[in-house]
Amino acid sequence: MSDKDKKPLGLRGGPRSGHVKQSFSHGRTKSVVVETKRKRVVTPKPGAAAKSGGGQQTKGPSPSAPRPDGISDAEMERRMKALAAAKAREAEDAERRAEDERKREEERARKKAEIEAKEREEREREERARQKAEEEERARADAERKEAEPAPAAAQPAAPAPDAEPGRAPDRKAPKKAERKPEEPRREKAGKGGDRRRSGKLTLNQALSDEGGRQRSVAAMRRKQERARQKAMGGTQQREKVTRDVQLPETIVVSELANRMAERVADVVKALMQNGIMATQNQSIDADTAELIIEEFGHRVVRVSDSDVEDVIDQVEDDPKELKPRPPVITIMGHVDHGKTSLLDAIRKANVVSGEAGGITQHIGAYQVTTDGGTVLTFLDTPGHAAFTSMRSRGAQVTDIVVLVVAADDSVMPQTIEAINHARAAGVPMIVAINKCDRPGADPDKVRTELLQHEVIVEKMSGDVLDVEVSAINGTGLDELLDNIALQAELLELKANPDRAAEGAVIEAQLDVGRGPVATVLVQKGTLRQGDIFVVGEQWGKVRALVNDHGERVKEAGPSVPVEVLGLNGTPEAGDVLNVVETEGQAREISEYRTEQSKEKRATAGAATSLEQLMAKAKEDENVAELPILVKADVQGSAEAIVQAMEKIGNEEVRVRVLHSGVGAITETDIGLAEASGAPVMGFNVRANAPARQAANQKGVEIRYYSVIYDLVDDVKAAASGLLSAEVRENFIGYAEIKQVFKVTGIGKVAGCIVTEGLARRSAGVRLLRDNVVIHEGTLKTLKRFKDEVKEVNMGQECGMAFENYEDIREGDVIEIFEREEIERSLD
Repeated sequence: MSDKDKKPLGLRGGPRSGHVKQSFSHGRTKSVVVETKRKRVVTPKPGAAAKSGGGQQTKGPSPSAPRPDGISDAEMERRMKALAAAKAREAEDAERRAEDERKREEERARKKAEIEAKEREEREREERARQKAEEEERARADAERKEAEPAPAAAQPAAPAPDAEPGRAPDRKAPKKAERKPEEPRREKAGKGGDRRRSGKLTLNQALSDEGGRQRSVAAMRRKQERARQKAMGGTQQREKVTRDVQLPETIVVSELANRMAERVADVVKALMQNGIMATQNQSIDADTAELIIEEFGHRVVRVSDSDVEDVIDQVEDDPKELKPRPPVITIMGHVDHGKTSLLDAIRKANVVSGEAGGITQHIGAYQVTTDGGTVLTFLDTPGHAAFTSMRSRGAQVTDIVVLVVAADDSVMPQTIEAINHARAAGVPMIVAINKCDRPGADPDKVRTELLQHEVIVEKMSGDVLDVEVSAINGTGLDELLDNIALQAELLELKANPDRAAEGAVIEAQLDVGRGPVATVLVQKGTLRQGDIFVVGEQWGKVRALVNDHGERVKEAGPSVPVEVLGLNGTPEAGDVLNVVETEGQAREISEYRTEQSKEKRATAGAATSLEQLMAKAKEDENVAELPILVKADVQGSAEAIVQAMEKIGNEEVRVRVLHSGVGAITETDIGLAEASGAPVMGFNVRANAPARQAANQKGVEIRYYSVIYDLVDDVKAAASGLLSAEVRENFIGYAEIKQVFKVTGIGKVAGCIVTEGLARRSAGVRLLRDNVVIHEGTLKTLKRFKDEVKEVNMGQECGMAFENYEDIREGDVIEIFEREEIERSLD
């Protein structure tokens, strides 16, 4: 074998490795090791071919024959081109990344230069402002010093300095040096940042690098300048002591005492400590101690009593020149069911009767009506039942004209006589409206004749009392009635001053759900505006909103205008007087004083304030059989009327005692009091809350609910007299709470409810309760469980309910389900 045929030892056909760079986005690269396996090619030796070929001649290698490593020349050429292209791309990427980095460096350098230039400019501007402030301060100080120095006299030589040598002229430069010395520390202080507030804008770097600590306020700098100016003018001047007249009540808080003396609270507390009294600024001291402190501070004492707080209420008589005409206030009175509300309904062209339980007026209503002639009239509609005598009395006290409604088919009745007496007691003119003249048995002349027995002589009987025959149903005679009212009002010449602090009377008050305490007020003097601070009885408040008789919000209400007032801190009593005051402090003081007076009056009268006192009072007279009851009503006027009606029931052997009466829902406290005295609880348009219901069931206390006062009075009368007949009793079978309200086409509003107690039955009656006050009573239109109509739904299950002809339902309302049954009454 020749040297040419010899090959180096080694593994042939092994893997060949290499590096390939991969390029990614954002200039990223990655080096990857790639191995390529060589294909083994078997090449026969020339000798072997000759031996095996039997003398056949071998062919030479062709141009496309594979290389010894198994790769053809074409493949190698293609690979070399791809490698060159990859290297070119890599070089381009590197050049591009270098260019981007260079641009970023240039941008950073440019921004850095701009920031440095701005900071340099800011420092220069602050330095100029600081220098300017120092120059102004120096010039001001020089000017003040020159003003303080006396002018040099021409005849007086300048006095030599004390340390000057005799016979030597004083050095004129010395005073200048002495003048500069006081300026150096002030200039140094200004350089530290002491007058930084005067140097303009304060940067973040200056605030962080400030070593001066806490800065002086602008007020402190002004005080310092004032002291320097006074010192330059010849010393500080003591302020003259101001002697004040300090009003001193029986007790006063230390902070209020300091405020009235215009002294610091710390000084007053220190003076008290020096006198051996340890008191803080929030504690009260008696009048003698406060008088000692006031005299010690050099003020004068003005003793006032607690009742003087009401002196702020303006009681000045109005100037006749400031009086302006006002609408008349007309009160409609008469016997029950004689058509008072229907008559007013016809005048207002509205429907009020349908909103009252049983078609009977339960509360005083106030409305304004404008006649065809443009005359504005204010009407008060009072209930006609005998139980509402006190409410009618309050209506007569604020009225100008009384319209006495008498039914032509019923003539004069007991409450008609009461209305006549109230009108006479109030001293107001009367107009007789003979109603129901359209009925077959109507006899207006009989009414006029019977009125003669009570000294009411109408014009047809040659008297001076106007009378009109009307029909509320047909609307006849209404125009004549309104003309007579306008004529009577014109004769009265009613006037009031609208440009003064408002004064009015509370017609009715109640605790409304969502709005809080609400009072129906008839303004009598002045103008009540939104935002006014007022005091009414024992309560006070600020007018948050005014609502007129149409339910619209108004900004103000003048004389003879009835409005609902929102914004009280508590529920006043019907008949209380509303007065507008200047400040909340005055209103609060008057309210607290009146509350204390009321407590003292009740204590003096021996009113029972505890359970033991109530029991002792109930057992005072053992010879008389008593029926104790508890009364809770929705409004104050109803509660008062029920109590007065209860007092009239009974005789020498039997009487009714009202242990407690109040406004609002029946509570657990009421149940405890009823259990101790063995009394039933009478609820008028209110309901017991859940704890009270549970307590009543456990303790066996009877709770009765009423919506018409006649039923309540009749039941109590029957119970007291022993004439007990069959009664219709309501058994509550369940309660449901409204979780969500849906609107369904064809049905209306549907309440999605969950039964919380008992069960819901479709045939039972239902009431809608909102905050334990009855909103609606009626029947169910539908009761569904999922999509199916069902008869009953048990406790804990969900259901859908819809009311008949009522859709004012809200989330959180409670539905009361009850059944009525007839049972025999018995006195236990």
